Amino acid sequence: MSRKGKLDIVLNDIVIDDIAAEGKSIAHARLEGDDPESPGRVLFVEFAVPGDVVDVKLTRKKKSFLEGRIVRIKKPAEQRLKPFCPHFGVCGGCRWQPLPYDIQLSAKQRQVYDQLTRIGHLKVPDFQPIIGSEKTVLYRNKLEFSASSKRWILPGEDIDVNTSLPGLGFHVGKFFDKVLDIERCYLQREPANAIRLAVKEYLLDNDLSFYNIRENSGFFRNMFVRTTDDGQVMVILCFGTDSPDIKPMLEHIRLKFPEISSLYYVINTKGNDSISDQECVLYSGQPAIYEKMENLSFRIGPKSFYQTNTGQALQLYRKTREFASLDGTQTVYDLYTGTGTIAQFVSSQAAKVIGIEYVPEAVEDAKINAAANNIHNCEFYAGDMKEILTDSFIAQHGRPDVMIVDPPRAGMHPDVVSTILRALPERIIYVSCNPASQARDIALMADKYKITAVQPVDMFPHTQHVENICKLELC
Repeated sequence: MSRKGKLDIVLNDIVIDDIAAEGKSIAHARLEGDDPESPGRVLFVEFAVPGDVVDVKLTRKKKSFLEGRIVRIKKPAEQRLKPFCPHFGVCGGCRWQPLPYDIQLSAKQRQVYDQLTRIGHLKVPDFQPIIGSEKTVLYRNKLEFSASSKRWILPGEDIDVNTSLPGLGFHVGKFFDKVLDIERCYLQREPANAIRLAVKEYLLDNDLSFYNIRENSGFFRNMFVRTTDDGQVMVILCFGTDSPDIKPMLEHIRLKFPEISSLYYVINTKGNDSISDQECVLYSGQPAIYEKMENLSFRIGPKSFYQTNTGQALQLYRKTREFASLDGTQTVYDLYTGTGTIAQFVSSQAAKVIGIEYVPEAVEDAKINAAANNIHNCEFYAGDMKEILTDSFIAQHGRPDVMIVDPPRAGMHPDVVSTILRALPERIIYVSCNPASQARDIALMADKYKITAVQPVDMFPHTQHVENICKLELC
């Protein structure tokens, strides 16, 4: 240990064995005093590829495991790829860039299996092969960029780390007040990068302050860019204070980027960047953008939830509809419906669809979408899921034959699971962005339901995240 209490241990010639959870790779290492006959402690290493031979500096030391970061690649694995993004290794996203895509897919499929069997202790059938993304770059339709009065100082920069330089980009992991200034992000199509750079240039040229999260002060705090496959662009600029400087900035961006279809602004003085509880003011253009899937059109407002990989969302919804096995006679409940995408996808094969969603603006979008798509058998309700989905609600609207659930990462509230178990739909199609919470929830229903099909879907190439669909049927 060093005098400051930090680890000062470098392990040499570590061979990376495999991919582990949370985007890290796994190896084994023995420290001084460990049993020389043991395989060693588990060592988790970031940004490594199976087959790499590396020197690793420890960042965490526990009796059962170690964590570390690469300080030198002695011999790269044959399959290691050169990262395509210059921000790789500092930016927290796209950690798997050095991994060939087929290895990423295999790791994600194994992750789903492990979490269902090890966390949920569930019996699972043979998996269908994971559905890979046709696009592995420029696949996102939404990004958020944060401003900071104190950007991250890169290794090698001849700048005092205490110097306050502004930045506009992504938060650096473990440092909530620091932002990595992004020159180019490969996740979203243009004009996302151009707009972000123009916003930064305008702020600097006009001596306008970047947000300081510690002090909850500053003129500009964050921005969102949403795009559609046919070229529509929505921009939301968020300010930390009401100021006469806002309108000139908005006008500058409007004139510089005539391709912006919808330009909003938000004045957010609270302690976090979320705009779900804030007023979004339309400055210019249309109030919404629209994405098309099959023969359906979906309205996307500034607060709407919409899957961020449009092409993979289509695959996800088609597989969900297939698993629902509808014949036109069933009542379907779509919980956490968002803007009603899945509800409308299955509506042509159902007698009635009931959608429930927490965000009122999303429900309004869902109703507008259904009317625009000439769908008349969908009803949508806004409110907290555990408060809306009650026995009396089900008695009023009819017992579900099929229930589709697509909750947030945390999964379902236990009260919601209890209500589902009393309603006892014939089938439950559980769509999840977090197979760990999915496994936990399904385990709570294991006395009544068995898993009959599993379909992983890769929504986020070059990350460890994976979407998964489980089809549950009454035992």
